[in-house]
Amino acid sequence: MIDNAPWAPAGSAHQRNGTIMGASMSGTLFVVATPIGNLEDITLRALRVLREADIIAAEDTRRTSRLLAHHVITTKTISFHQHNTRSRVPQLIARLRAGARVALVTDAGTPGVSDPGLELVNACVAEGIPVDPVPGASAPLAAAVAAGYSLTPFTLLGFPPTKACDRTAWFKAAYSVNGTFCFFESPHRIARTMREAAAFWGERQIVIARELTKIHQEFLRGSAQELSARLESPRGEFTIVVGPALIAEIPVTTETGGVFDEKMRNEFGLLTKSGDVGRRAAIAQLAKEHKRSAKEIYSAVERGKKLAK
Repeated sequence: MIDNAPWAPAGSAHQRNGTIMGASMSGTLFVVATPIGNLEDITLRALRVLREADIIAAEDTRRTSRLLAHHVITTKTISFHQHNTRSRVPQLIARLRAGARVALVTDAGTPGVSDPGLELVNACVAEGIPVDPVPGASAPLAAAVAAGYSLTPFTLLGFPPTKACDRTAWFKAAYSVNGTFCFFESPHRIARTMREAAAFWGERQIVIARELTKIHQEFLRGSAQELSARLESPRGEFTIVVGPALIAEIPVTTETGGVFDEKMRNEFGLLTKSGDVGRRAAIAQLAKEHKRSAKEIYSAVERGKKLAK
């Protein structure tokens, strides 16, 4: 349904009757995007919805209170984060059933994009409660348009896992995405992630966006190996955009010689580094994944070690 008067001025009948996108605000969940850094990056519609809502469900009420104070909004807030969704979802659904206008926000950006919100949206859909998105700032899109890569297609992968064996599988899955993809990483893991990514993504071009829209906004460009050397004592929040696969890139399944040996050495190292996976189990896992014999994998790992010396 199309909003017939998106340009309506403040105080117009369109606003007074509480209609947004052609549906009543009563008993509606509004999924509201908030700034990812710069407080000016919020829409007029988002500000109005936050003012008119009966309650704001916020990932961190303290952070949201700073945004509300900046725009002189006095709507009451309630915490809604990953640790209290089980109790909060039924409470908020009850309010929505009773006709409340609930605005859902996260610390930054759009709820549901690697942030809390999906559970509440799904609960509303199951209950037949209207869900109205109020779009705005998005770190993945902001980073992607600055990267300059083709965005058709564009894949969002979220955060890489922390366990070594899971990370290996994640890097391989990401490698198989031929189009541009984006993910997030924390400052204390970004350097490690780039070092490990170098073993899988080769010369594929990457843009690391740091502190998007903030005073110290920065874009770093290069391959994973090049970028890992430039990430000493990193600070801030990181959004990483990986460009499309290179035409000349050799698929993992057809690698031979030194390229394959180096990759096996790196993958073997990732699997055994934590101590959770033994040498023999690591060799067996790699043999199964690459459809090679354990003897071939073992030989490749040993040759790879010699290449690294």
